[in-house]
Amino acid sequence: MSESTVPPSSPRANHRALAAWVLVLVVAVAAVAVTLASRPPGARRTLTVTGTGTVQGAPDTMSVDVGVQTTGTSASAALAQNNADMTRLETALLAHGLTRAGLQTSNLAIYPNTNGRGQVTGFTVNDTLTATTHRLDEAGAALDAAARAVGNDVQLNGVSFSISSQSRLLARARRAAVRDAHAAALQIASSSGSSLGAPVSIVDEEGASSPVVFARTSFASAAAALPIQRGTTSLSVQVKVVYALG
Repeated sequence: MSESTVPPSSPRANHRALAAWVLVLVVAVAAVAVTLASRPPGARRTLTVTGTGTVQGAPDTMSVDVGVQTTGTSASAALAQNNADMTRLETALLAHGLTRAGLQTSNLAIYPNTNGRGQVTGFTVNDTLTATTHRLDEAGAALDAAARAVGNDVQLNGVSFSISSQSRLLARARRAAVRDAHAAALQIASSSGSSLGAPVSIVDEEGASSPVVFARTSFASAAAALPIQRGTTSLSVQVKVVYALG
């Protein structure tokens, strides 16, 4: 019965194994060093909050989409009638405080009318002006005059109000937004047992306005002077503030 023996390892093989273990250990130490370097001790603690400020102001600008819709047996007939109506409409608006600079064509369309069999029976022309004025006290009389000049062909597609100069209102809204952010930060910091430090960064986000808008209206049964109620317009600003925490 023979005995089996395990040949002893050669010195060269032992050296290679030892070198491999040393290399693994060096890589592990390097990884730990990188991890510690990415998390420096005493890193600053911060708190990020968002504040909103909203103010209201009286609008000083009105925009209205007012147009004319005409029909005719041919495209040229419908267009000729539309041109005549639009001339009377523009004349009425200009006579009541609007300027040519405040009148802009926003839509012009010509399309055929068909019957149930798909046959063309005539044409319709839609022409729309966007009229803008700062003379709000005369706006109702201007729209009424336009309706009377054109008659049942006139259409009102929408009225909106805005504030032409918003800088002072936006400044007030920003101050309110910063106060709102500071109040929220104080509440969060005190609730967490931290002390609130100075702001690290402040980002002023885009402000937005909420104009007063009226829906589509027909002038077919317009009475004397149209009452125009300007209401109020809201302006909002948001700020994002990063505070240091103690």
